[in-house]
Amino acid sequence: MPVFAYGQTQHAGHAGHADHMPAAPESSVPVEASGMNHGAMDMSGMDHGSMDMSGMDHGSGEMDHGDMQMQGGSAPSDARDPDAYSDGYVRNAGQYALPPSEALIMSDMHNFGSVYFDRLEYVKARGEEWAAYEGEAWYGSTYNRAVIKAEGDVAGGKLQEAETQLLWRHAVSTFWDTELGFRFDHANGAPNREWLAFGFKGLAPYWFEVDATAYVGPSGRTALALEAEYDIRLTQKLYLQPSVELNFHGKDDERWGVGNGLTDGTAGLRVKYEITRQFVPYVGVEWSSKFSKTADYARAAGESRQETRFVTGLSFRF
Repeated sequence: MPVFAYGQTQHAGHAGHADHMPAAPESSVPVEASGMNHGAMDMSGMDHGSMDMSGMDHGSGEMDHGDMQMQGGSAPSDARDPDAYSDGYVRNAGQYALPPSEALIMSDMHNFGSVYFDRLEYVKARGEEWAAYEGEAWYGSTYNRAVIKAEGDVAGGKLQEAETQLLWRHAVSTFWDTELGFRFDHANGAPNREWLAFGFKGLAPYWFEVDATAYVGPSGRTALALEAEYDIRLTQKLYLQPSVELNFHGKDDERWGVGNGLTDGTAGLRVKYEITRQFVPYVGVEWSSKFSKTADYARAAGESRQETRFVTGLSFRF
């Protein structure tokens, strides 16, 4: 038969084992190897009771971990030195050291610089028009930077009010920096003010950008500035940016029209479009309000204690 002939050809080298193998029962029914029906096999003559399985321990279902050696602890005495392949040479030293111009320097070891204007805008409110700016420039590494912050208003070609800060920024965690330095305030018709500044800024959970700074000045003056903003993506390039700013002062400063406590607050909403990440035009609206004694000073000077401002401008960096 073809099946048996194939088997004899394949096992010709094992003919010596034929004496130990039982003879296959003869059958008048041809068997197809690829379609063997195991359901038709008669196994009634096999004695399963004679199988001795007493030596197998089926009662214990747990693995004994007592003798297993877990990773950790001191290396064995015959462990290979991981640095032996280098024959004592180390990176950036010795015979194979690279010259300083080619030495490996990671990105957080470089110094960088940047200028960023968050707001350079035209403002219209109460029938009046002026320009406003807010930005910063910095130079340094990933962890330490010298920073200049500036914001102010320009009307009629003259600087009406300005706030300038010179700070040292230090990264204390992945998303947070501390800032320490000086602040200088200037305004037409008011004396200049100087402050010591300490604060922090960074990215809070849920992607809120936060900036909080405390100030201390001569004659017991103190102040606190809080700012937060959030980007709401509409598309990959178009987004809304709501923002809020609150200012507090510890004592009255009549020359600057500022009372103690919560002095003023501003809430804004801008629609920005990223032509590139470095060039972002926008339009928006702001609501500004003065509170408590600051509102009284504004009323006495013939100014409004609340106003709505329409703005259009540009954010850019390089």
